Order: sequence, then structure tokens, then C-alpha cells
Amino acid sequence: MKITVNKKNPPTGVLLALEYAKPFVKIESQLGDSTSLSVGSDIVFNTSSTILRYLARTAESLGFYGNSVLEKTEVDHWLSFSTCRIGCPLEFDDALAYLDHVLGPLTYLVGHSLTIADIAVWSALYDKPEFRNLLSQKRVPLNVMRYYNFLAAKPEFQLVVKACLKSSSSPDRDTTQNVKKERKEEGKFIELPGAEIGKVVVRFPPEASGYLHIGHAKAALLNQYYQQAFSGKLIMRFDDTNPEKENAEFEKVILDDLKLLGIRPDIFTYTSDHFDTLLELCTRLIREGKAYADDTEPEAMKKEREERIESVNRNNSVEKNLEMWEEMKKGSSIGQKCCIRAKIDMKSDNGCLRDPTMYRCKPEVHVRTGNKYKAYPTYDFACPIVDSVEQVTHALRTMEYHDRDDQYYWFIEALGIRKPYLWEYSRLNLQNTVMSKRKLTWFVDQGLVEGWDDPRFPTVRGVMRRGMTVDGLKEFVIAQGSSRSINMMDWDKIWAFNKKVIDPVAPRYTALDKENAVPVFVRGAVEEVKDAQKHPKDPAIGFKRVWYNSSVLIEGADAEELHVGETVTFINWGNLVIKDIKRSSEGKVISLEADLNLENKDYKKTQKITWLAVTEKAPFVPAVCVTFDHIITKPVLGREEDFKQYINYNSRVETVMLGDPELATLKKGDIVQLQRRGYFICDSPYDPISRHSGRESPCVLFNIPDGHVKEMPTAGSKHKSSGKELVQDKKGKAAEKSPQEETASGIGSTPTSLHDQIVQQGSRVRQLKSEKAAKSDVEKEVKQLLKLKNDFKAATGQDWKPDQQPPPASAQQKPSVVKESVSAPPLPSDPKALNDQIVNQGNKIRQMKSEKAAKVDVEREVQALLKLKEAFRATSGQEWKPDWQPQQTDGKERALVENEVSGSSPDQSAGLKEKIDEQGNKVRQLKTGGASKEEIDAQVKILLDLKGKYKELTGEDPTPSKPSGKKEKNTKQEKKTDTKNADEKNQNKGKKEKEAEIKSKAAADKETVVEKDADLGAALADGTLSREVKKVTRLGLEATKEENFSDWYAQVITKSEMIEYYDVSGCYVLRQWAFGIWERISQWFDDEIKKIGFQNCYFPMFVSHSALETEKEHIEDFAPEVAWVTRSGQTELAEPIAVRPTSETVMYPSYAKWVQSHRDLPIKLNQWCNVVRWEFKHPQPFLRTREFLWQEGHSAYATYEEAEKEVHYIIDLYENIYENLLAIPVIKGKKTQKEKFAGGDFTTTVEAYISCSGRGIQAATSHHLGQNFSKMFDISFEDPDTREKRFAYQNSWAITTRSIGIIVMVHGDNKGLVLPPRIAPVQVVLVPCGITAQLGEPEKQQLIEKCQLLAGTLKDSGMRVREDYRDNYSPGWKFNHWELKGVPVRIEFGPRDAQLNQFVAVRRDSGDKLTINLDNAANAMDKLLEDIHNRMFAKAKQELDGNTVLCTDFGDFCNKLESNKIILAPFCGGIPCEEKIKKLSARDALTEDGAPAMGAKGLCIPFKQPASIKDVDKCIGPECANKPLYYTLFGKSY
Repeated sequence: MKITVNKKNPPTGVLLALEYAKPFVKIESQLGDSTSLSVGSDIVFNTSSTILRYLARTAESLGFYGNSVLEKTEVDHWLSFSTCRIGCPLEFDDALAYLDHVLGPLTYLVGHSLTIADIAVWSALYDKPEFRNLLSQKRVPLNVMRYYNFLAAKPEFQLVVKACLKSSSSPDRDTTQNVKKERKEEGKFIELPGAEIGKVVVRFPPEASGYLHIGHAKAALLNQYYQQAFSGKLIMRFDDTNPEKENAEFEKVILDDLKLLGIRPDIFTYTSDHFDTLLELCTRLIREGKAYADDTEPEAMKKEREERIESVNRNNSVEKNLEMWEEMKKGSSIGQKCCIRAKIDMKSDNGCLRDPTMYRCKPEVHVRTGNKYKAYPTYDFACPIVDSVEQVTHALRTMEYHDRDDQYYWFIEALGIRKPYLWEYSRLNLQNTVMSKRKLTWFVDQGLVEGWDDPRFPTVRGVMRRGMTVDGLKEFVIAQGSSRSINMMDWDKIWAFNKKVIDPVAPRYTALDKENAVPVFVRGAVEEVKDAQKHPKDPAIGFKRVWYNSSVLIEGADAEELHVGETVTFINWGNLVIKDIKRSSEGKVISLEADLNLENKDYKKTQKITWLAVTEKAPFVPAVCVTFDHIITKPVLGREEDFKQYINYNSRVETVMLGDPELATLKKGDIVQLQRRGYFICDSPYDPISRHSGRESPCVLFNIPDGHVKEMPTAGSKHKSSGKELVQDKKGKAAEKSPQEETASGIGSTPTSLHDQIVQQGSRVRQLKSEKAAKSDVEKEVKQLLKLKNDFKAATGQDWKPDQQPPPASAQQKPSVVKESVSAPPLPSDPKALNDQIVNQGNKIRQMKSEKAAKVDVEREVQALLKLKEAFRATSGQEWKPDWQPQQTDGKERALVENEVSGSSPDQSAGLKEKIDEQGNKVRQLKTGGASKEEIDAQVKILLDLKGKYKELTGEDPTPSKPSGKKEKNTKQEKKTDTKNADEKNQNKGKKEKEAEIKSKAAADKETVVEKDADLGAALADGTLSREVKKVTRLGLEATKEENFSDWYAQVITKSEMIEYYDVSGCYVLRQWAFGIWERISQWFDDEIKKIGFQNCYFPMFVSHSALETEKEHIEDFAPEVAWVTRSGQTELAEPIAVRPTSETVMYPSYAKWVQSHRDLPIKLNQWCNVVRWEFKHPQPFLRTREFLWQEGHSAYATYEEAEKEVHYIIDLYENIYENLLAIPVIKGKKTQKEKFAGGDFTTTVEAYISCSGRGIQAATSHHLGQNFSKMFDISFEDPDTREKRFAYQNSWAITTRSIGIIVMVHGDNKGLVLPPRIAPVQVVLVPCGITAQLGEPEKQQLIEKCQLLAGTLKDSGMRVREDYRDNYSPGWKFNHWELKGVPVRIEFGPRDAQLNQFVAVRRDSGDKLTINLDNAANAMDKLLEDIHNRMFAKAKQELDGNTVLCTDFGDFCNKLESNKIILAPFCGGIPCEEKIKKLSARDALTEDGAPAMGAKGLCIPFKQPASIKDVDKCIGPECANKPLYYTLFGKSY
């Protein structure tokens, strides 16, 4: 045996084992760059654990591996513990506590003598810097300290430690430390005034109202820096002065984040610890006349402070102030109107000194102190006092608190207490994100991110998940120092520091884009495997196996750049010569042939490419590379800007890769570099579930930014044309090294061409989305768009913006590849001619690229295009744009130009213009004269035709002529407007085009224009539509159901006034409109269950801990979601109390008391109540909330038959609710064993389908509990026949407010809600029309009376009718408002309708209009509402049936799942099989953008089976040998 020991980083555990094994095993030892144990010629062990195991088994007489099977197992446990638990920063503290607990009664970890378990654990502790810090601070747990010192005292241990210390002082180690030290000293840390070693006390005081972001991390790390620099103390203080915001859950999150950052405070405190002191000091200031009570209204107080006006209460007597202060402390109604203000200086230029608030009355319950206090201090008052009391010497604060410094010191001086020193530093401001907890919470609530640890979030957990290291973050903060310079920082700087940390240690691997990989057949190559360094510069990181073969794959982009005869360097192999290239009919490379040329070691001027060998012995590892963009598209948001307008909905892009076989060894959190692609962190390791099905869980890798913009992934650009090669030429032979790796080469396109490509690519993406193209196609084009934007940033140094022009051609760097000069003819001086040439030249270039023309030819034409654009800029004075139009001239000159361009004469266009003006006047006269609708429609049609001809003739829309009778004042105003428009013509082109588009759309829907909004129709007729465009409000939806389902859903429920967001995440206000729907459902169901003997009751919402324990099996599913009450005021409860997640445990103890004999049965009770399930994953209103409303029925019967009959009866009622009330078809069935209610015998369910998301959703359930709960709670009776004790049979069933969300998702459209008539709070809305200024007051009153009469008729017939007489809104606005709210029918009733004894009814579901006679109003409307229900149900049924498919093959099953189908498949019913189906289908099933993948879940076993199971049928589960029992409905689910 031969062992090689790493001379730079000696393995302590291996050296200890060698020391003990020396007498028994002959081993040759040597120093090297890495640690390994060679046994024979073929076997090499590289890790400490495997070396320890081998040495222990070889030197068997030592007993190092235990003396029994049990002891050997324990040894293996501790070996894993030493690497996985002690070695993991996140688990170190828990691991230490566990070790201390185990060592309590023990001397050795296994048995009664030393084993390799002790050696591994002790050496892991010895090598851990965090443990050494604890040793120096004497904070090691007692038992661990005893154990560590006991082993350290052994002679063998002392000898090895001495050798390791000697090695650590070697020159190589010193150099490494010096480099790190130099890097750490980059920042400028200003010395703290008056600071003394050992006496400095600093504090970190976060508010527990959210997760820590990296701005907080900077504050915490700065405080820690000064704590360590001066050997002082760090206080971790939770600022809990505001009971509304304090949250115990966030406290735990913050403490965990600090542990993650390696910050260990010396003291933990709360501001609430000092509430009594603060009350006393406040009273003292009042008595001394330095503070006063004020009951001024908050808005008035704010105004007074702004205007520097003293409050009327400022000069109150001390007695009056104390009296009001006492009311505040009691929390009385008088006290709640008051606050305590410091009497400083109302005339001060510093607003913070204008009598700031010290105390306010808040009757809310405090998370720590409960109801003890009713008045709470402000942060500004509490902070200086608590800093002083806790002996803080230096209070570090960001510059945003600068104006409050004087206030801080005023409180100190007024109270005469010890004065801490305030020290300011700059706040960390980052571009393209939001740092506000409120805004970050919105992202989480909307489901736009996976959670608070989403890699796109600026939270500590988010950036760590994306690959930020603690060391990288620390070095960034240290480099910033305590600078006071305020700036908006780019993320690149932070990631650049992180790169310095990960680059020296990240092992290198290879992955290829699966879709574009191209085979290369290498003549002379043989199948073999060799070891190569994981890191080209550090063999200590280890070795990987590299496979070689005659068939390899390379990137398709690389293949396109190669040509026959070229020498190419294959990284980790050597030089190969390309001999043949085969292309498809489209010119795309499909394969290459190459010869080995390994003797040629000249790698200086060759292209370096990555590759993977094709071999059955080492199959590729499936991988998914995920790249992220910023969540906010605008770098810096203004104060008043709405961040929701700049959300990047395409911020996550996934690329399926063929991975290096070595990627299978990665663990979650491992950081690697994929050669020529960048750095990645493993978010989900590879899981080889089944080698037969081929549906492994791929290795998911998140891209780690490195602070530099480069192509991600590689674009295969030629190495020899990159800037890097030029640098290497200058270095000469020093640059010649063996091929290990190569970063992606530079970008050669010009900014102008990139700008054009981005515009075109953006248009293509939008077109694909509008055409509802396949998601894979859209994602592919989005990926290309992101790549182009990265190229643009690399070329210009700035992010691409839609309104930004690239630098002029003269300022752009010319491509170095172009060698030929272009001899072009003289360029024209006319901008229009130049524009035509530019367009033609651009088309020519695009055609050349599509035909795969030679790169030199393409770039030559690009140069010609750039010259044309430069000439255009010089001639026209502006940059060329794709939508450029020539400047129009006035008068005769303009007419001549129009004549030349369009072939029309000025007389023709002028004549047509006169006809348009005449027709417009005619339309207006007809409207004001009360003409019939048909007559107006006919004349509007003529007007639109005339306008169309005018635009066809002249190329522009007709402008309105000045109406006669206008005052001179208006004429002047019009002239002024015309002048202004002429000056801003170029800037307003985009707007003008938008208006033209709106006009065109309005013309196409003339009926809607005329009947829906008379104002808009008039604007269209007289050409003043541009003024209307400016008045467009944000009443309607801004997202579409098809393109952005989650945004659409959020907008529908808020803009239709169903939901109001609340300041507790996951809880929502149900507004009247939503609750009205729930009332209708409740009333119908309540009536139905009362028909079968059920009565309503109410049980408490609190559940004791012991009751939950009784029901342990049942509550297990709810355990993570149970909310607990643990404290009453400041007193800890003897036993925590749960808030009900469901009511079985609350109700059944009472059932047990009530049932004494069979005569007491059945019990039939129902309650309408709320339940709380405190889940943290993606809360969504109605669908997944922390609190929701439901009914829950609970029954107990003497016999199984009675109970079973009721279960099916209730599920039929639920089916009735959905199909007959909500017009939603459902599939009724039984839940699988995996999905049934925990603790029940079986569960029946109704499942609905949401077509836009392709998911099923559980709509309601009815459970048969059997005797499980009656046995738990002893609900028993004596059998009247046998006199034996028998247990009751029980059921429980529920429907929730989730039903409202299902209505929204199934029926809603791009105009808003569409409500089924039977549950709509308002079935008919009546909107009077035609009430204009010209309509007299008597006619108006007469119209209103007729509206009221019609409404009364409909109400008498039982319809729910709302009349909208609001005079501050136009009819058009009201139409949109009620459409958004989903009212089934809108009645439009105007003067003409009254004359004709009719009204117009507009259906919400289809938009159809019907004219109905007033005499038949009630009967016709009743039939209309019934028809609306039936059509809505038919439409939803068609969507359900069209998306329900039958499958018997698992491959087809996964394909159908990807297509958003729900699937009926034969199934054995086994829980392991169902779990396997879900896991294997998860990676292939894509959900909404940015959401995690979702597998197929068993929705139900339909009662109505599609077919009977045959003998030849197989279970859909891959590799399942069990016989299928029934067809089961599978699908993605909410």
C-alpha cells in the first residue's frame, strides 16, 4: 500500500489512523498535492472516510471498526455524521448539540475503546474553524469539551497535531493566507471614536416582520466586524415596539439566517424587556414638562408639523397631560385618540425635531407581553434609551436615519442617561429588485416566486440558494467597509466577490445542450477512461473520470463554426483535425468526422470546445440548467413608480442538458463550474429512480452569476477571433498550457445590429404568445431574446431598453474579422431614399443569415448597413428607427408630396375630407335629435367607410375639422395645441400609431361603439378619439387569462371587488360581492341538509394539545399547518392550545358524553365556521389560504349501512351545488388510499378541472370515518340485542370558500368575472342610457320612473336586481364595471326604448344583445337567465370532456400530462406505486412560469368507470407488476 498525503491541507483523521496502524500494516507514505491511498495498481481511495474504513479493516486486531454488526453500523453512522453534519455550516450547531447529548454517559462513541468513529469525529471538529472559535471563547458544550480534551491528550493525537501545525506554517500555506488577508483589507473601515479593545458593545436591532435581505446582512456583518475587531460584544435585539408587525415565526427565521451567516451574538434581548423602564421615563418627561399628550387627529397633526404650527395641547398643564397619559395606558376610547409627543422645537428646519411622537395607544395583543400594555413606545423613543440601558457604546445606523440623530441625542440629554456614539454607514441599495418586505410579500402571495428563498429574491436565503457563499457575502461587505457613499449598486459587483471565493474550489464538469448536440466520429480513438483533475489549478480538489470513445458529442453552435482541415482542441483530450462535415438540406451541421492529432501540443491558436463521449459504460446524466434574470426590469425605480409595472415574467429559463456522468455524484448545495458555461449550484441532485423507464429525476443546476456579462450558454464563437487570444499572443509561450478549460469567447456583433435583432425577436415572442404556440417553442425564443440582451449589454455596457438608441455607428467598435473594404456608390442625400436602402439592406442581411452565408460576407454587408445608418443620421439629424416616417410638410408642398407618394390629387383628398365632415355632422344631429338606433347605425357605417377610403388614399387618418360656432378662445387653444404637437411630432409617433390601432379596433366593433358608449361613438364620429385615449382608466384587466393566468386571477378577484388584501400573509378580506356568493351556496345547502334531519351548532375554535395527541394519526397530515397559542400575556401556557385545522377532536369528546345508548343515535350536527391551516407555500386567495370558511357536518350512526348511505347522499348534494348552482361540471368518485382523509375508511370527492392551468382541483369531500374515531374517543353504546359494547360509525364532510375561486377560474374571461345566475348576488343590473345635457329634467325623471317600474317588475318575479343611477359615471364606464363584476345580464334602457316599450338585455357570458318587450319582461328574463346557466355549463362540460383522456402507456401518460390533460388510467391502487407515478412524471410536467415542476396526482377513482378492467391490462405505474383494479383519474392539482 502507498499513501499520498496532501502537503498543503493534511488530513488529520487519516494521519491519526496511520499512526495507530503503523505496527500492523506496512504502508509507504509520501507528500503530494492531494490525499489518496493506492492498493495495487488499479484501486485508489480518495476520500478520508474510505481510507479510514480500509485501514480499519486491514488492521483488524485494533478493533477500529467495532466488534459486532451493530457496532460496525454505529461506526458507519459516525463517519457519515463527521462529513455530512459537522461539515455542513447549516447543521453544525445542531450537530454539536446532538453530539453533546450522546456523549453524556459515554467515553467513546462506539463500544469501550477507540474506533475510527472517534478519529473521524474528533478530526472533523479539529479541522472546523467554527469549533476552534468556540474553543477560544470557551463556549463548547460540556460533554463535547470533555471528550475532545480526553482524546487530544493521547500521545498519538498530540504527535499528529504537532505535525499538522508544522505543515500549516509552510510557505505555501502562508502565501494563501496572505492573499486572503490582502483581499479582506480592501475596504475602508473608519475607526470607531473612543473605541477600546474589550469594551466595544454594538447591536443589531431588526424588526421581526419579514425575512432578512442582504441589506440587513450587511448591517449584521458590519456590527460583527467591529465586535471582533475590538474583542467586544454584539447584542441581537428584536425591535418589537409595534404589536401589529411583530411575528414569532419571523423571529425564528431571522435567527436561522444569522446562524447561516456565521453571526453569533453574545446577548439576545427584546425592546419589550424594557417596556416598564420606558413607561417610567415617559412619565418623568411629562412631569418635567418635556413631553405632552396630544389628541389631535393624525392628518391634522401631520399638517401642523409640515406648516410648523404648534398643537393646541402643547401648553396643557402637567396634570392634564398625566390624566390623558393614564387613559392611554388603560387603552380607553379617549386614550386611543391620544399620543405622547416630545416638546422639542416646532419651528426647527429638521422635521424630526418638530415634537415627534414618543408613545401611541394600540390595543392589539403583543406577541410577548400579551394584553399587559395598551400603549407602546415608538422606535425613535425606545432606541436611544435601550441602547443606553444595554450599555451599547457605538450604535451603527444607515445614512437614512441621519435626520434623526439630533432627536436621538435629545432624548439622551433630556433624560440625563449614558450617551452611546452614533456611527453612520451607507445603506445597500440594489438595482432591478425591491427590498421592501411588503413588496417581497406581494411576490410570494401572487405565486410569482417559489417562496422567500427563491433564487431571484434579495433575501439571504434566496441569494444563498442561488449560490452566494457566506465568505463571498462577507468579503463584499468588508470590501465596502463603513463607507457613507450612497449609490445604487449593480448585482454584478456582489457576484464578482462571490466568484473569488468559488473559483479556486469549484470542480469543473461538462454539460451540453441536449437539443443542439452534434456527433463527432473520431478515427483512431478507443473506448477508455482516465483520471483528470477536477480543477486545473488544484489537484487537492480531487480527480474525475473522463471517458473517451470514437463517438463524442459537441455543442451544435461549436459545430457550425468549424471547417474541414481545422485543428481544434478538445478540452481534457488534445488536438483533433476536422476531416469532414455533413450538413442537412437546410445547411445545418448534423455530424463531423475527425482524426486524432494528440502529438500536436500547440494549443495557442486553436478553438477550445467541450465534449462528451458516447459510451454505454457511462451514460449521460440528465440535467436541467436554470438561468435567472432580474425580477424587476427597470434598474432604478422612482419614488412614485409602481413596481408592478416593471415585473419580469420571463425571469426563469430552463435548458435541458446532457450531463457529464460525474454530475451523478453531486449533492444539494455543491458548487461546480460547467466548462464554457459558468458556475452552478446543485439545487436538486440526480436521482436514478429507474434504469428501465428512463425517467430519472435530473440534476437541477442553478446558474451562479459571476459578475461579468458573457454568453450563457456558449454560442460557439471562434476562439481565434476573440480578445482573449490576442492577449495570449502577447504572453508568448507562457500562455501555452495543456487544454483544461476555456470560458465563452467575446461577442462580435455591433450594438445597432443587436438592437434590431432584439426588436425583431421581441416581436416574434409576442406573436408566438398571441398564437398560443407550444410552451417549449416560446421558451426557446425567450431564451434567444435573453441571450441577445446579454450580448447588447456586453457590447454597450448598459441594459437594453425599448426606447434607447444604440451609439452611432462611428462610435461602435468595428468587427475585427472584416478584412475587405466595401467600395460602395455615393449615398443619396434624401432621408426617405436612405430609409428605403436601409430596409432593403437589412432584409438582405437577414436572408443571408437564414441561408447560412459565409460569416465574412455577412459582416461585409453589415458594414454597408452601418454606413447607410450613419448617412441617415447625418442627413436627417436623428437615429434611424424601423418605424421611421418622413416629416410631413404643410400647405401646397404637403399636397404635392402626398400626390407623388399616393398617386392621389389634392382635390380628391380635399373632396373626400369634406364628405367626412358632412357625414360626421349628420351623425351628431341624428344622435341629439333622438333618431332610431338602426338609422344611426346606418349613417355611422357610411362615415366609417368614408374614413377608410380617405386613409387608403392618403395613408393617414382624417383629422377633425373645426366645428362652426366655436369661440375664438377655443380656436386659439387649438392653434396652440397644433403648434405643440408639431414640435413633439417625432416623440409622439408611437402614441399616434397606438391611437390608430384603437380607432381600427373601434371601427371593427361599431355596434359596441354605438350602443355601449355614446361618448366613445361620438368621439369616433368627429375624429376626437385621441382625447378619449388619454382618459383610459385602469378599471379593466391588464393581464389575459391565456397568457398570464396567475396575474389574471389576482386582478379579477381584486378589481371585481371580491377580495381585499390583508397585512397578515395568507389571510384575506372577503368583500360583500364574494360573501354574497358564499351566502347563496350556504343557504341552498343548509336547507337541503335540514331536510334529512341535520341541525346547526357551534363548537370552540381552540383544541387542547392532549386532544390532538388522541387523534395523532389523523392530525399528522395537518401537523405542519397547525397554529398554536403558547402564551397568555407574559405567562407561558402550561399546555399549548391549537387553533382548529378541522373539528373532529373538538366535537367528538362531546359525542362520547352524549351517546349512552343506541337511542341517542344518530347524531346529525353541522357547523358553519372558519378553520386555520398555517401553511407557508404559495398562498392564493380562495384556493390556498391560512384561514377559510366552510361548513363541516359530523354524524354518528349505529350501523355501517346508515353511515355509508349518508356519505353518498352528501357527495351527491355537493355535485348538485357545482352543476346546478355554479354551472361547473365535476367528476364524482372515491379518493385513492394515498389521497384519502387521514384516519378515515374512505373518502368520496367531486373534482373540477381548470382548463387554463391544466389542473384538477378538489371541490368538496365526504368522508366515511368508520369506527376509527369512535374508538379513539369512546363513542360507544350497548347493542340492544347482544348487550355487547359497540362503537358508532361516523362521517364528516365539508365544502369551503374554495368554491368561489373555482367559479372565477372556470367561468371568468378577459373582461372579468362571469357569474352563474343562480348564485350571482345581482342577477340583473339596470343602467339608464341617453341621459345627456340635451335631455330635459321632466324627460329624465320620466325615464328614471320607468326604470324603477321595470326593476320592480323583475324583483317581484324573484330576480335580484340592481339599478345604477350614479350620475358621476358614464354609461360606458358602468357597462365595464358590471361586466368586471360578472353580473349575468345588463339591461340598457333609454328614451327611445321607453317610446318603443322595449329594453335591450346584454348577456355577460356571450355579449349577445336581445331586444325584449316590456310587457313580457319577467317571463323573458327568467328564460334568459336559465339559458345563460345552461350555456355556461355546456361550455365548461365541453372543456372538461375535451381534456380528459384515456392512457395505458406511461410514456403517453407523461406526454398527455405535459399537454395539460387529466388522464384516466388503469391503476393498482398501491400507495408506493402512486408516489412513484408522481415522482417520475414530475420532471416532465411544466406548470406556470417560474413555478416548480409538478407530477401527476391521483385525483379520484371515478364512480362512472370509462371501461372495465381486462386481464391483459397493466397498471400505469412504470415497473409495477400488480394487477390494476380500476381506472383512476390522474392529473396536476391545486
